[in-house]
Amino acid sequence: MKRDFKLLVFDWDGTLMDSEARIVSCVKGAARDIEIECPTDDQIRNIIGLGLKEALEMLFPGSDNRFKEQFIDHYRRYFLNEDSTPSLLFPNSLEVLNRLAEQDYLLAVATGKGRPGLNKVLDETGLKPLFHSTRCADETFSKPHPQMLLQIMDELGVEPEATLMIGDTEYDLQMAINAQTHGLAVSYGVHEVERLNQFNPLGCLDDIAELTHWLEQSTQTL
Repeated sequence: MKRDFKLLVFDWDGTLMDSEARIVSCVKGAARDIEIECPTDDQIRNIIGLGLKEALEMLFPGSDNRFKEQFIDHYRRYFLNEDSTPSLLFPNSLEVLNRLAEQDYLLAVATGKGRPGLNKVLDETGLKPLFHSTRCADETFSKPHPQMLLQIMDELGVEPEATLMIGDTEYDLQMAINAQTHGLAVSYGVHEVERLNQFNPLGCLDDIAELTHWLEQSTQTL
């Protein structure tokens, strides 16, 4: 079956940027600051991709809004200013995005990050000019709710069948299903391949560098 994608929507953490260690460090820093038991590394990795409030509900079930707001303030202080844990683009991410832009794909980001955090990494990486639209979890519903994708498609005038969501978590793939778009998984992020395959992505890439070839093949037969 031939696919003709016009819009490629990328998750950020775990898909374009290797930010797992920094997120884990910032969550642990916030937990120490407000003197509560720190979640384990695995527990924190599991919530990467969700909005902060939704992530905290999973880490600390039943926590109230006052707790969540306090935790988020501490987390953002670490992420935006105080934590120096390296957070770099995955190898080949920049080259792939530039090539896709040259091929006239519409590029977008749908992320569990808040707007201040996404703006920070877009400025640091210099990638902001490449993206036609971005949505963050503090602006709309968190994944896996479809609203991020629906808003991006509406803004750019692209139909679901011409839209591909690319991500490393089940939240990305479930969001694609909920928005009636297509989903493509990557295996090098935080969720295991077996977990991703439960959501029937069109494929699973082991390296972002494979994306351009995969897209070329998808326009022929898939």
